[in-house]
Amino acid sequence: MQRFSEVDENAAFSVAFEKVGMSWAKYIVAFGALKGMTSVLLVGAVGQARYLTHIARTHLLPPWLAKVNERTGTPINATVVMLGATAIVAFFTSLEVLANLLSISTLFLFSLVALALLVRRYCARGVATKANIVKFIVCIALILGSSVASAVYWAKTTKWVGYTIMVPLWLLGTVGIWVLVPMTKKLKVWGVPLVPFLPSASIGINVFLLGSLDKASFRRFGFWTAILLVYYLFVGLHASYDMAQTLKKERLESMTESKLDEENVVPSLTESATKSEDHNSLNN
Repeated sequence: MQRFSEVDENAAFSVAFEKVGMSWAKYIVAFGALKGMTSVLLVGAVGQARYLTHIARTHLLPPWLAKVNERTGTPINATVVMLGATAIVAFFTSLEVLANLLSISTLFLFSLVALALLVRRYCARGVATKANIVKFIVCIALILGSSVASAVYWAKTTKWVGYTIMVPLWLLGTVGIWVLVPMTKKLKVWGVPLVPFLPSASIGINVFLLGSLDKASFRRFGFWTAILLVYYLFVGLHASYDMAQTLKKERLESMTESKLDEENVVPSLTESATKSEDHNSLNN
């Protein structure tokens, strides 16, 4: 319908229809796009409100956010807070800044999940030896170092010579885990296959893609991460620990009560059986 050099970046389909004389179609396309974006935003906001509710139940966030409305059965407090915060951020922030922040946080979390998977498989507590943990740390350092170096190298230059050093280092770290470090937690039913190669590739690719983002996005990400870490260390961690201890205490008390109930039931049954036997003997 239109040459790629003439495509409008802001409304590609709508303008394309107008260029070929179908001006009426651009309104249908625009309405469909608006409907689709609205649906996605609503689904995202509702889903995030549920996440917020579960986090608040552990007291990492104020418990007020975990309250569920009795009539509707929905977390209204969390939904209102999430929608309000999202609207304010979207109103005062450019789309490019939000897109870059979303990209950097997503790539960072994917890398972190892949790293956590490797730690979980190879460093199970009480099973992995100190020597194996040291070898694992050295291999992880090779994987992370080569990935970060590749991202920085790609952002700084267009040459390819550096990759001939960094890619073999990444491969050395991955093969090192596979050969030198025994897996301490094997799968029982289903899990991520091709470990450690698939998680290591995830780390390398995601960290490499981080190199395509601008410095301002890293500063913003670091600023908000620092704020959240301070909140977690000084507020959320203690509140969630206290909540966990309270739940543990309640669970132990309920188990103790159920045991006592069982112990009381047995003597009562024995007494009733004895009484019935005495009654029958007297009748005879």
